[in-house]
Amino acid sequence: MSVIRSTYTHDRSRPEFSHPPTAMAGPILHYSGHQHLRQRLVLSILSGKPVKIDKIRSDDKNPGLQDFEISLLRLLEKVTNGTVIEISITGTAILLQPGIISGGDCTHDCPLSRSIGYFMEPIIMIAPFAKKALRLTLRGITTNDLDLSADLIRVVTLPHLQPFGLADGVELRIKKRGSAPGGGGEVVFMCPVVKIVKTINFVDPGKIKRIRGISHAVRVTPQFSNRMIEACRSVLNRYIPDIYLYSDVYKGEESGKSPGYALTLVAESTTTALYSAEATSKAGVSPEDIALEATRALLSEIQKGGCIDEKHQTLVLLMMVLGSEDVGRVRMSPPTPRTIQFLRDVRDFFGISFKVVPADPLDPDCTQLLFSCYGTGYVNVNRTLA
Repeated sequence: MSVIRSTYTHDRSRPEFSHPPTAMAGPILHYSGHQHLRQRLVLSILSGKPVKIDKIRSDDKNPGLQDFEISLLRLLEKVTNGTVIEISITGTAILLQPGIISGGDCTHDCPLSRSIGYFMEPIIMIAPFAKKALRLTLRGITTNDLDLSADLIRVVTLPHLQPFGLADGVELRIKKRGSAPGGGGEVVFMCPVVKIVKTINFVDPGKIKRIRGISHAVRVTPQFSNRMIEACRSVLNRYIPDIYLYSDVYKGEESGKSPGYALTLVAESTTTALYSAEATSKAGVSPEDIALEATRALLSEIQKGGCIDEKHQTLVLLMMVLGSEDVGRVRMSPPTPRTIQFLRDVRDFFGISFKVVPADPLDPDCTQLLFSCYGTGYVNVNRTLA
């Protein structure tokens, strides 16, 4: 059983840790600030290297870990075994000594300050390397304007795992939808385990061949969903003819506790490259405006090009690092600030650096880049112990 030690409070007069930290195996990697917390926890668990993160909102009026970050630590505790997480008395520093990824059946209630997508992203990165197949039930908000929605994770994020040999058995079921602020949603994530992941060589983005979408509405008139579809079509029909937008209306207990609606769009190319965008209902904003926001975001994502959309750059790069001992290559749009920091963190935890060159050196207008690295040949030792 994993352990979370110390208690969370805001007494700045107390020392950073209430007792000496547990003895660590190997050097401790040290970072400051709350940014990029999730990816550093994931890299620590996968690499087996302990990590210390301090100065977490130390200058804010409400210093230390927020409720959703503490909840994430609790969730990581549930899906691992032997992990020791020490939180300082002030809550502004944590120390994580990783154990093994155990998997199994887990249930977790997410706080309403962030959606289920915030918790799903790190879990998807570590679940394939568990000892047992993971079946995780998460309850909370399924769609908000801060994190990936459950729909986008189901139709875009999980398919990004297929080129790495993670196709059969990876599934996300939406049992109940829950809009902000009340939540009430429920999803079930299932992921089998693998011994190794394949190397990817994805450099041809192809041409867009079809666009699909999900327009959902909960605790509002179903006409809102239809209005979003009509507004979306008014723009996309001028771009491509193969468009199918699905209206998903929930009623009764399955519709959560708050009214809301959203539109999730995904474009697929002839080489299976996926580009995604979504927009969520806001107070005083009409369904038509929400649909136009999502549509313009999708066209912008397509214009950037590459084989991977911006939301999934870190997931694909991580799988390339963990891939078999061969050179993996992928073509992407310019990296986001989050991706740039992720590349630096990967070098710290795994000692792997990426070679980044222009995708088309002869075209001065091409901003796309070619990322390549030599995989570590990461083996799921947890699985071999099962």
